[in-house]
Amino acid sequence: MLLMLSFSNINAQDENNPWAISLGVNAVDFYPTGEDAPLGDYFDEYFNARDHWNILPSLSSLTVSKYFSNGFSFGVTGSINKIESWGDADVSDMSYYGVDGTVKYSFAKLINSKVVEPYLGVGGGYTWVDEIGAGTLNGALGLNLWFTENIGFTLQSTYKHAFEDYLATHFQHYAGLTFKFGGKDTDGDGIYDKDDACPEVAGLAEFNGCPDTDGDGIEDSKDECPNEAGLAEFNGCPDTDGDGIPDNKDNCPTVAGPKELNGCPDADGDGIADKDDKCPNEAGPAANNGCPWPDRDGDGVADKDDLCPDKVGTVANQGCPEVTEAVQKSLNAYAKTILFDTGKSSIKEQSAEVLQNIIGILKEYPNAKFNIEGHTDSVGSEALNMKLSKERASSVMNYLISNGVASNRLTHEGYGESRPIDSNKTRAGRANNRRVEINLVK
Repeated sequence: MLLMLSFSNINAQDENNPWAISLGVNAVDFYPTGEDAPLGDYFDEYFNARDHWNILPSLSSLTVSKYFSNGFSFGVTGSINKIESWGDADVSDMSYYGVDGTVKYSFAKLINSKVVEPYLGVGGGYTWVDEIGAGTLNGALGLNLWFTENIGFTLQSTYKHAFEDYLATHFQHYAGLTFKFGGKDTDGDGIYDKDDACPEVAGLAEFNGCPDTDGDGIEDSKDECPNEAGLAEFNGCPDTDGDGIPDNKDNCPTVAGPKELNGCPDADGDGIADKDDKCPNEAGPAANNGCPWPDRDGDGVADKDDLCPDKVGTVANQGCPEVTEAVQKSLNAYAKTILFDTGKSSIKEQSAEVLQNIIGILKEYPNAKFNIEGHTDSVGSEALNMKLSKERASSVMNYLISNGVASNRLTHEGYGESRPIDSNKTRAGRANNRRVEINLVK
């Protein structure tokens, strides 16, 4: 039977296996007890089993014991025997019965051994030889050799001092098998509930009985991903794409990406993850879902900011074309040809074509602002000339507004005779001084 036993965790009787039953054979020796002949001195011929030991060749002893704590246990032993040797004297067969209670102390923990367990015991009982019975005070020395966690071989020698003279003091030796039991292991993982941190779920000894479902070496209670094998640095979670972000926190667990985008890639580098980028291969702002703003005229100013989205312009002029010197000269060349009724601010009909040309130019530059200036020659009073110049400038401005030029783009001013460009002494000079100018407001 012993050859069939498997060797596993080996322990002495303890709180995990509190109960033990011992079955074996006992031997009774009356000789080495310090009594008169036919008995001998204390421990004299202590091992002379051939001459002095009384052995019943059958199962003759049964012990039931219970562990309490700190190495102490209490057991009750019942034994039977047949007495044929009373020291050196032969006697007729006499029956022997004993019932004893013993408190034992184990030295297994003190010597840090799980196989060899020496122990001491003290107790008392009652012994009968034939019909003579008396109480005894007992002291025991024993040794358990544990083959498995629950089965061991026991050797014990007990000194039994009788309280009555009619029963001789004697030694009783014992050899037999001890079986431990009573340990509770609810989940059947080989770790008793007392030491099992997870008593209702099968687990591993290295985790005090708690499971590691995914087998990654991190127990489930400390594993943020208990069903997926992972890395200790990520508390048991995997990092499939190897980007340093665990899958449970990675919005794109199968494609490597930066931490600032929660593990998702950004092919165009515009700071918007490809999965949220409607133009993943073209950099664009988040406000336009990762796509570049359209620029129909290709002038570098996005349509949304371009005041002239269909005309090439400059960034400085909000996407509209700049008014060049040539354009400015062209405007004033047209403006000088505007004709008014003599001494009045009303525009003559033959100036309509000139004004349409002016309007066409102004519409080419829809964000440019212009100031319309009126000028006169020196004929007449200065006050009258100032009034007339203002009215003529106003008349031109109103005409332009009524023909589609935005009013917020135009202002007007009259300068009278104060800004001549030619001599007022000649007829040709005075004609040049009577003029309207349209100048860009910068």
